[in-house]
Amino acid sequence: MKEFKSKNYWALILGGSSGLGLATAKKLAKHGMNICIVHRNSRLQEDEIEAEFETIKNEGVKFKSFNTDAFKAEKRNEVIQKLKETFGSDGKIRTLVHSVAKGNLKPMVSNEKPELKNDDFNLTINAMAISLYDWTKAIYEADLFSADARIISFTSEGNSRAWPNYAAVSAAKVTLEAITRNIALEFAPYGIKANCIQAGVTDTSSLRMIPGSKKIIEHTLKRNPNKRLTLPEDVANAVYLLSKDEASWITGTVIPVDGGEHLS
Repeated sequence: MKEFKSKNYWALILGGSSGLGLATAKKLAKHGMNICIVHRNSRLQEDEIEAEFETIKNEGVKFKSFNTDAFKAEKRNEVIQKLKETFGSDGKIRTLVHSVAKGNLKPMVSNEKPELKNDDFNLTINAMAISLYDWTKAIYEADLFSADARIISFTSEGNSRAWPNYAAVSAAKVTLEAITRNIALEFAPYGIKANCIQAGVTDTSSLRMIPGSKKIIEHTLKRNPNKRLTLPEDVANAVYLLSKDEASWITGTVIPVDGGEHLS
């Protein structure tokens, strides 16, 4: 059922060319939501990404993509201006999805590898957390949110657990959750709901970048009650559920989508 088809709703997905963001774009498109993806990829990846984007277009929805730096104010403003032109008077953003993975995975102490520094924290927290607020505020000021809008971002168990080399990303996840709670509180009068999905361990390119990711996968397969990793599609399904009319009373939360992984 394409329940979003006749409503001229858009999903704006930050980091939608792979992993959780791409799976979410495909899922929402299947249900009739128009898709805009902001991503940053090299020319070498272009063909593969364009093939994925074609599958979204084949759902019969409107589609826009921007290969640009989502963290620079002038680039963000350019995207929003182009979206205003694309939407016309009727189009609105129903769902903003923050699926950004840009950060430093460095140890605090090491004799062999570069160590974590103040700048690493700044870059990681700005990209993986504060940018959610920057985009929310810019979209709100441009009057591009629908009357009942949803903001969804992705956190991880690193919000409360310490893993080697993960300090900057862990700090970003905690910041992301704090910002989400305040968006839920302060933007509530304007019909905006904000939630974080705490995804289970998912085999994506972002996971593979974490030192010791193979051990994380092995441990998760034993620990998860369902004995499998979380799939990007599992998370995309949850974004879809949170985008439905029936989810309008869910806001300011962190929702585990992990097959029960957090239970043990």
